[in-house]
Amino acid sequence: MSHKLVQKAVMCVLNSVYEVDFLGFSYGLRPGRSQHTALDALDVAITSQKVNWGLDADIKGFVDTIDHEWLVKFLEHRIGDKRILRLIRKWLRAGVSEEGQWSATTVGTPQGAVILPLLGSVFLHYVLDLWIQNWRGRNCRGDVVIVRYADDFIIGFQHRYEAVACLEAIKERMGKFGLELHGGKTRLLEFGRFAASNRAERGLGTPETFDFLGFTHVCDVTRRGGRFRVKRISIAKRIQAKLAEIKEKLRRHRHRPVGETGRWLGKVVQGWLNYHAVPLNRVRSQLFRDEIVKMWLAVLRRRSQRSRWTWSRMQRLARKHLPAPRILHPYPNQRHAARLKARAV
Repeated sequence: MSHKLVQKAVMCVLNSVYEVDFLGFSYGLRPGRSQHTALDALDVAITSQKVNWGLDADIKGFVDTIDHEWLVKFLEHRIGDKRILRLIRKWLRAGVSEEGQWSATTVGTPQGAVILPLLGSVFLHYVLDLWIQNWRGRNCRGDVVIVRYADDFIIGFQHRYEAVACLEAIKERMGKFGLELHGGKTRLLEFGRFAASNRAERGLGTPETFDFLGFTHVCDVTRRGGRFRVKRISIAKRIQAKLAEIKEKLRRHRHRPVGETGRWLGKVVQGWLNYHAVPLNRVRSQLFRDEIVKMWLAVLRRRSQRSRWTWSRMQRLARKHLPAPRILHPYPNQRHAARLKARAV
């Protein structure tokens, strides 16, 4: 516990220093910023800028491949207190445990450490953010938008040739610091307001999609007026994984009182909605709740030999305990505009 308290204290120091330095498109672990502010910024950027192509990048094993020497060098740019630097070196040297044996490491960050995400953001601030800000200004004539949350980032481009050049440059840049883009997960995709029409002219299918911070992003148009918009829906694989986890817990605790199970499931559904109940995602929010109701009904029927649990009775029980899906987040442009206005005051 004492180690965590010390790490939290060091985090406060680092945050006060780097909050001034971090660039506007960096959203991880910053005051007043969250996954949803990053999602809003990306949505607004794609719909308001001339974005036709996207670079969906994934750093292979980022947490496990951060070079200690480079990280300390980066920290020394802004941290003059030698005591803090010694502490960070100590945590980095702590090593990792493999099959009960501890070994010193020269790469990676201490697993489970509360300071881990912030150290990762500092590393990428120097390796990626400052560099790509400069690269964009020197090499791009078209619009370029960037949103990064921790080690997850998306870059949008007006011109494909600039996207291709940027991808190659990023690969080279990452290699200099011991990082590597994941070949199977990093890709260029056609995405934006003209993606559908451009692909139709070339005889291709619907625009490609990408996943970012729990949502699949889809090119869409409004029902009235046919204006371009970005539709965000919960990633199907994440839903399936979460439902499988809930199903297993239901099976293990199938003999608990109905009311107790209902209160637990109510918290599960509400917690999921708190993150996923964004505009245009109602169908998948409803699907998530419906699947939980079906699983709960199956458990109740299995434990009751007479199977007195009808669907109508189950629906009444679900209405009592499980919140109904409703939009809990404003449209991205509304919240993003409100945030910018608040910063200007």
